[in-house]
Amino acid sequence: MAERNIDTLIKDLYQKKEVIMDADGKRGEKQHAKGKLTARERIASLLDPGSFVETDMFVKHRCSNFGMEKQEVPGEGVVTGYGHINGRLVYLFSQDFTVSGGSLGEMHALKITKLQDLALKSGAPIIGINDSGGARIQEGVDSLHGYGQIFFRNTRSSGVIPQLSVILGPCAGGAVYSPALTDFVFMVDKVSQMYITGPSVIKAVTAEDVTAEEIGGAYTHNAISGNGHFICQNETECFAQIRDLLSFIPANNLDDPPHTETNDDINRKDPELRGLVPTNSKTPYDVRDVIRHVMDNGNFFEIMPLFAQNMVIGFARLANQSIGIVANQPNALAGCLDINASDKAARFIRFCDCFNIPVLTIVDTPGFLPGKNQEFGGIIRHGAKLLYAYSEATVPKVNLTLRKSYGGASVAMCNKDLGADYVVAWPQAQIAVMGADGAVPLIFKRDIEGATNPAEKRKELIDSYEQLTCNPYEAARRGLCDFVITPEETRPFLASLFSTLRTKRESLPNKKHANIPL
Repeated sequence: MAERNIDTLIKDLYQKKEVIMDADGKRGEKQHAKGKLTARERIASLLDPGSFVETDMFVKHRCSNFGMEKQEVPGEGVVTGYGHINGRLVYLFSQDFTVSGGSLGEMHALKITKLQDLALKSGAPIIGINDSGGARIQEGVDSLHGYGQIFFRNTRSSGVIPQLSVILGPCAGGAVYSPALTDFVFMVDKVSQMYITGPSVIKAVTAEDVTAEEIGGAYTHNAISGNGHFICQNETECFAQIRDLLSFIPANNLDDPPHTETNDDINRKDPELRGLVPTNSKTPYDVRDVIRHVMDNGNFFEIMPLFAQNMVIGFARLANQSIGIVANQPNALAGCLDINASDKAARFIRFCDCFNIPVLTIVDTPGFLPGKNQEFGGIIRHGAKLLYAYSEATVPKVNLTLRKSYGGASVAMCNKDLGADYVVAWPQAQIAVMGADGAVPLIFKRDIEGATNPAEKRKELIDSYEQLTCNPYEAARRGLCDFVITPEETRPFLASLFSTLRTKRESLPNKKHANIPL
């Protein structure tokens, strides 16, 4: 075999790389014309500078149908590799819409599944940046096989490593199920689109006139369907949010959440908390104000802020430790639990439990939302998901009751019976079967009807009932509420409680898996 010149071989290597990496920028111009970044620009924007290492750059398809044997598809339409975010290892792929529309074929999928396997074995998060026209039709069932392989790994990795999906273009048909199987979905307004069937198919089958943005846009999935977790105004904001999210969560299910030093005094008491929650149980307020006054430096990283707004979820730090927060929102539906709120909270609780993140539950709810639509929609089944998630969770669980905690919703928001390690209440808390307005007409119906002045008698009985039962002390007498504290001491008190639970160890009965009421 003739000896080859090394300089020539290296020159050939560089030339091949230049084609794959779009060195002349001609393919990239198409993305820029749409106001979008290229696949590699997205990776560079997300990762720590200079940390990206690309894998499988030279993979090629082997399809010979419909003229594909004559087509070059640089990098198979997807960029894969690993890098670092805030110094921590992550694996990621970024679909390249400038190459065959980012379509997924056999080898495109192989690049992704190899990365999924590496992330799982390494115990590192994986991030998928989706921007694809869907399955590569020319490759037929090989494309379907590729999607199936990805879905299988999404499921096997669930609860072991964090999986993030970023929708930065179209994501249609079967492709949408990979993001749906991951932990968090990021979308950009007026850029991201995610749907099973497009407008033309819907028009043909149902005669409905809809736009792609209407059925699959970022607002639709963040506010209506609940398929999205974050809506951003541009790609730069999107990548910043991803970096923020990863700062709260561990690399895998065997790690502890990151410890981040802050300058906020653990023993700080906040007198302003006294005025944030009205003692009148019918007066609304924003529970996020309470959260920010208690958490380190007032920071709260909210998740799904537009969906089921009667329930607030997100991450914060308390005494430098990451915690997950689940809170009723009296500003929306008076903080009632409904179908969407139950689903939203249950999935978040299960994520926290997977990754050893303690959960703080902040309670102010009058109960489950009544109505035919809720009953027909399966509120029983959906509410059971919330009960199930709390009961199954073995991470530290602390319940803080601010005001109303009535009936089945009191149980559903992680009371002692669902495994709360500590239950703390403010003095204005009302822990009861139901509020006085509902209970008195049932208990004292004859007394009210037989009174000379029924309205006055009703008011008198309501006042008496509230004094007797609508307080935290009845629950405290029975050991169902561990502490009644002043609002201003909430921060140091919660910090102390969570510190005692850092060594908590609890295991579930041995089983293959449980059967959550889906």
